[in-house]
Amino acid sequence: LFAPHPVSTAAAALMIATQLWLVLSGNFSWLNWITIVLALSVVRFPADPPATAAAPLWYEVVVLAVAALLVFLSHRPVRNMISRRQVMNRSFDALHLVNTYGAFGSVSRVRYEVVIEGTADEVARKDGDWREYEFRGKPGDPRRWPRQFAPYHLRLDWLMWFAALSPSYAGSWFGTFVERLLENDRATLRLLRGSPFPPDAPPRFVRARLFRYRYTTWRELRETGACWERTYVREYLPPTRLTGAPDRS
Repeated sequence: LFAPHPVSTAAAALMIATQLWLVLSGNFSWLNWITIVLALSVVRFPADPPATAAAPLWYEVVVLAVAALLVFLSHRPVRNMISRRQVMNRSFDALHLVNTYGAFGSVSRVRYEVVIEGTADEVARKDGDWREYEFRGKPGDPRRWPRQFAPYHLRLDWLMWFAALSPSYAGSWFGTFVERLLENDRATLRLLRGSPFPPDAPPRFVRARLFRYRYTTWRELRETGACWERTYVREYLPPTRLTGAPDRS
């Protein structure tokens, strides 16, 4: 992007095309749009005014010197990038001029999702009347197609994705979230697509289970009408109720 025209314009066009493809393939909040705006700032159009006068010699010397310094300092980040023990999000010099950064250090090849369910039964049984809570964006009902929400950021759905990767990522908030569901908290339920329980009858128990999701094949889609196929993996949170909850029997 910092090269002269037309190299900068070509690089910007390639970057914009890549970001638009990412917009179509997933919900990455405003990240793609910020990148597109930055790339557009270097695009030169035919109607643009002519370039200003050439920079003085001393300025070009300073720019080349700084560029040479950055190239020299970048050998450690480059070695890190091609290493099998790659370190993410780290600075490699005291002045913090060069570093290695990635929004996602790694991306899993298997998609796990935490499915949260509630029941109004007096006793929590595995085969009881468990009703699933639906989120706005994250996969849940296998028949519900993925939706496009970007650049709006569904923060709760995003946090649930991390919760499925490891319970340690959800340790600071998941318990409180379940407690709010048991209370039928209105503000919390507004973050969801909907609640399977009426406002005046909260669930007696809430549980969470971990499933492995994959896209169905074209044949499976035609036969079942489901875009997802999910397989039960394990219990994520056993049936839980509020401490001292009154009996409704």
